Order: sequence, then structure tokens, then C-alpha cells
Amino acid sequence: MDGRPCPAPPGGQARLTSRAAVLAVVICAIALSLAYPVREYIAQRQTIDQLVAEQQMMRAQISKLLAERGQLKDPAYIEQLAETSEHMCFPGEQCYIVTNGQSVIGLPRPAKPGPAPWYAKLWQSVQQADQSPGK
Repeated sequence: MDGRPCPAPPGGQARLTSRAAVLAVVICAIALSLAYPVREYIAQRQTIDQLVAEQQMMRAQISKLLAERGQLKDPAYIEQLAETSEHMCFPGEQCYIVTNGQSVIGLPRPAKPGPAPWYAKLWQSVQQADQSPGK
């Protein structure tokens, strides 16, 4: 402790002291103990950001639905919807609907019956086989 610097080890190489080794182990332990919490923090922040974006989207959807609810309280809007989308008209009025470029008076045509069910076809084939002249 006379103020002189410590002499360097022979060969110019610094040797690893026990204090340096303990310090290196402590730093590694701290780094390893912080890795998991930092990773969880980042994952939670991403989840929070995703939920905030979802919340904003839902708020926009709620405001849109509230505006639609306000429109549905208006009788004129309901009449307009009934005429345009449901092809309804007031009693005593004659409605015209244009389909495929041709005017049709009244309500849309009733749906055409679909193909016969399989058992009807089967019974018809049995009846045809019974009537065949091959007997």
C-alpha cells in the first residue's frame, strides 16, 4: 500500500482472480433470472395491444349498431326497408317487381317444386316395371 501499481503477472497475461470469477457468475445469474420476466412482459404487452385494438373495433361496431337502432325507430325507414328488401306494399296498392328484365305484377312467383324425393322415384319405377308388356 505504498501507492505503487500491482505488478503484472509474468508473460503479460492477466489472470482470473476469484473476485472476477464470482462477479462473472453473479452477472450471468442476474441475466438469466431477468430473461424470463422480460420475455413475459413483452408477451403481455403484445396481448394488451391486441386487446386494445379489439376493444376499439368493438366500440366502433357498437356505435354503428346504436345508429342503426336509432334509424329503426323511424317509421319511414321501416317502410322503406319493407318495400326494398321484403317487396312488401300497403294494403290496396298494386306492387310491381321487375325480375330478369320482365315486369311481374304482385308478389314474386312461388317457388317451383323441387325434384321428387327418392322414394317417389323408386315407387314410380316399380309401377312402370309392373306395367311393362314383357309378361
